Amino acid sequence: MEQANISRLQYFPITLFATVMGMTGLGIAFDRYDLITKSNLGVGEYIIYAMLIWFSFICCVYALKIAKYPKEVKEEFAHPIRVNFFPALSISMLLLAIGLECYQPLLSEIFCYAGATLQIIFTYIILYKWFYRDYKLQTINPAWFIPVVGTLLVPVAGKGTLPVDVLWFFFSIGIVLWPIMYALVKYRLIFHEQLPAKFLPTKFILIAPPAIGFIAYFKLTGSLDPFSRILYFFALFTTLMLFTMFRKFYSVQYYVSWWAYTFPMDAITIATLVMYKLSGNVFYKYLSVFFLIVATLVVAHVLFYSIVNALKGKVCVPD
Repeated sequence: MEQANISRLQYFPITLFATVMGMTGLGIAFDRYDLITKSNLGVGEYIIYAMLIWFSFICCVYALKIAKYPKEVKEEFAHPIRVNFFPALSISMLLLAIGLECYQPLLSEIFCYAGATLQIIFTYIILYKWFYRDYKLQTINPAWFIPVVGTLLVPVAGKGTLPVDVLWFFFSIGIVLWPIMYALVKYRLIFHEQLPAKFLPTKFILIAPPAIGFIAYFKLTGSLDPFSRILYFFALFTTLMLFTMFRKFYSVQYYVSWWAYTFPMDAITIATLVMYKLSGNVFYKYLSVFFLIVATLVVAHVLFYSIVNALKGKVCVPD
């Protein structure tokens, strides 16, 4: 039993921080739904506090892995795909900063500063790797958007905490890198072999940059102008496009990468709620309810199968 536990620790993946992203994002979506529609579901607070505990647990376990298995951690950081999941740590901090803002303001500020600092460090390191490492085209997949999403999330988490120029600094990085990365990923998906089955769920990450970009732009400007509409409607278009591929996604067997379905659904839900708040068009209220239901079902489905597979010993194992 002890040997089995040690092996699990050795293969504890950085990708598990995506569970925090998906669940915390859902908690924020419920909170924003209550705030914007003046409802009183009260679900979001419980999810956010639960994710604070889960995040702390994952951090402790991964810190233990760094101490006991530094070689495996270095290999993860050198991996052309897994390295892009390290910013999931900083993104989780930024999401917790957003979620805890109304409940624990001081803790929210701590997470905001820590998350923004880690995010810029990870961004520079990963960009350095992109510039000076030899990557094969087939290693490109939508997970490469994760560092971009993190930079766009800083203005959302940092409004009222970080200086406005810092918020624009992060937004500028993300909003310029996003179309470049989008072109690269689309080229790879169209003109080269299809993604392996385990990476198919990462296609949902395509939703996140324009959805988070729309929310960030609103936080910075407070307006609904043509540029913000472009961001929102492109996120909506991408979401609907991926919905038409439902059967392909449903046929994929369980991998930890299933969690890539969750946070983007949270993002488009929150973006639609913001669109309703800004436009006053009741259509977006009903659309946000639909997306919130879908996001909840997706998170519940992925969480259930994650627990089942963890109990079967199929998580934290070699690829």
